This record gives sequence, C-alpha cells and structure tokens, in this order.
Amino acid sequence: MTDFSLSLNEDQLQIQKWVHDFAEKVVRPAAHEWDEREETPWPIIQEAAKAGIYSFEFVAQAFVGDPTGLMMCLVNEEMSWGDAGIALAIFGSTLGVAGIFGSGTPEQVAEWAPQCFGTPDDIKLAAFCVSEADAGSDVSSLRTRAVYDEAKDEWVLNGTKTWITNGGIADIHVVVASIEPSLGSRGQASFIVPPKTKGLSLGQKFKKMGIRASHTGEVVLDDVRIPGHCLLGGKEKLDARIARAREGKSSSVQAAMSTFEASRPIVGAQAVGISRAAHEYALDYAKERKQFGRAIIENQAIAFKLADMKMHTDAARLLVHRAAWMAGTGQKFTSGEGSMSKLYAGETAVWVTEQAIQILGGYGYVRENPVERWHRDSKIYTIFEGTSEIQRLIISRAMSGVHIN
Repeated sequence: MTDFSLSLNEDQLQIQKWVHDFAEKVVRPAAHEWDEREETPWPIIQEAAKAGIYSFEFVAQAFVGDPTGLMMCLVNEEMSWGDAGIALAIFGSTLGVAGIFGSGTPEQVAEWAPQCFGTPDDIKLAAFCVSEADAGSDVSSLRTRAVYDEAKDEWVLNGTKTWITNGGIADIHVVVASIEPSLGSRGQASFIVPPKTKGLSLGQKFKKMGIRASHTGEVVLDDVRIPGHCLLGGKEKLDARIARAREGKSSSVQAAMSTFEASRPIVGAQAVGISRAAHEYALDYAKERKQFGRAIIENQAIAFKLADMKMHTDAARLLVHRAAWMAGTGQKFTSGEGSMSKLYAGETAVWVTEQAIQILGGYGYVRENPVERWHRDSKIYTIFEGTSEIQRLIISRAMSGVHIN
C-alpha cells in the first residue's frame, strides 16, 4: 500500500506543469470562442493528441502507472482551470475507457481502449451511455434492453440514452443495458458498440447552460446488433452473476456504479479547477481595482470573501485527493468518500464562482470576463454523475448502514 502524502512526487509535478502549460497556452485562449460556438473543439483535441495528452498511453499511465491514484485528478484540475468545457471535450472519452476497464477482460481492454482515442491524425472519441430520460440517478430502472440471439451469437440492443457526453458522435459507445429488468441493477451489463454499427444514431443534441464546448446528446439504439464478444466481461461471467442475483445473493459489481465510483474524484478535481481559476481571477482583480482611492482588497468584506474562497477550494482539493488515493490504492470507501469529494467540490465551485462575480460586480456579469462562463460551467457539477442529493444519500447510507430513502 502506498503511504498517503500531501507532497507530490517529481513525476507528478512535471506532468502537472506540462498540462498546466497546455491549458494556459492552448485551452484558455480558445475557451470563449468554443463556448460561443457550442461545438466540439476538434482542433484543440488534435493539439492535445499531438502533445500526447489525448492518448490511451497517457491515460493508462495516469490511471494505472501512478500508484498514488492522484495523477488523473491533477491533470483534470489543470485542464479545467483552463476551461471545463474544453477539458470535458478532451477527457470525455475517458468515461468510456473507465467503463471498459471497470467491466472488461484484459483482452477487451487491450482491444477497445486504444480505439477510444485513435491517433493525432485520426482522432476518435468514446462515450459512456447510462442515463435515460426516466432513469437518471436511478440506474436500476434502465429501460434499454439487451437480448441475446444465441443462433447468431449476437446481442440486440434497443433503447434511448440521454445526456451522454460525446453521445452519437463517438466512435466507441459503451452502453449499459438491462438483461433482466426484474433484477434491477444486478441484471445489467455493459456492451461495446463498435464504430459505424447500424442502428445507432444521434438523437437530440442538447444546448446547455455551461460546458458548451463539450457535446451532449441522445443516443438512439434501434435493433443494434453487436457480436457476442462485445459483452464486457464475457457471457460466462454474466450468466454466473445473473444466477447469483436470481438466488438473492449479492453481486460485487454493478455495470454503471463501478465506473462512477472510479470517476467521482476526477469529476471533483474538475470542479476544483474551476474554483481555483475563479479565485485567482477575483484576487487579481481585487488587487488592481481601486475605489475611493485604494484597492478593493483592502476592504475586509472583499478580503474575507477571498479568504473563504481559497479555504473552500483547498478543502475540496484535499477531499478529492483523499478519495483518489483511496481508490488508487484499493482502500474501501466506508463513508462514501468518493461521493463526498464530488459533492463538496461541485457545490464549492458554484459558490466560489458566484463570489467571484460579486467581487467583480457588473464586470463579472458580462461575457467579456470569464467568471460568467465559469459560473455557468460550475452548475453541472451538482447534477451530472449523481446529483448533490444522490451524493448525500450515498454518504448517509454508507456512514449509518441504514437504507435511507
């Protein structure tokens, strides 16, 4: 087991600086344009690929090669400091990769994970498809069905997924579907839908309040036929798990939850990046802006507000790093630590960006200054990958052992 330390090692510091430089020189200058366009920033993703940031090798190194579990959090904080929408466009594919790692065999990981990125000259995207119109936080109620055609050794998928990052435009879609609806989440499995599979299409593309450089859409599955080997984990393992569920025995793996547990601290790190950006911008403004003959930071009302913004941002980072370290080193979450980190970081980002707007006054409310965009971007962190209410439910159940409704 790796000891927990608040000091970053040399490799982590070097990668953190490398990603920060990319965020500062490439991402942040392009943020306003792509927020206004509300389009996937393909040129920025390609730049990230050329730099080596958007690649399977880099993600694998950050996920697997870092024994502390902190690397992906460091990378996501820096990139979201540049811009959360572009950061999600760059790292949205990692959700699909996490789904493959979470449920797939080593052979499936080796086959499909690299295809989620492609090459700098041929960019590919991945999507992780769980949420549905009537089953957002309640993943046990998924209506998307997967039926096995034994004669052809194929799975047939039907349903509609919604609010999916890269949904419908991705090359690799990882789809969570129900095998036996009566078993709830225990009767679900994850499937790879390969590129250009017939029957998969983009439904509605959503126009969003924030993170507008990141594509979010519906994924329509109409008699989508995929080979049997595209069932992540394999049919033998699935049959055994279904059999245990029918007997009322517990299952250690749930198709969607295993991915969310791994990703929540990373999502929290993105929110920390937004908070940090807003605090730094407001601090610089407060030191330069003069009223009544002195800088506004000399007023306690402003100085104390900035102090609280810094305190909450740093506290959020500590919760994120603790959860990431626990997940990376195999520590069991006993009090919903992953949910705790995402909950606190997300709500902190909303609050800190609001305070930044207040400090800037009218300047903070207009699009010429980035705090307006950061505030819009921050709100999603209290909603996606489990709302704040769901996170509180997970934490309260974990710490009490009581099934709270």
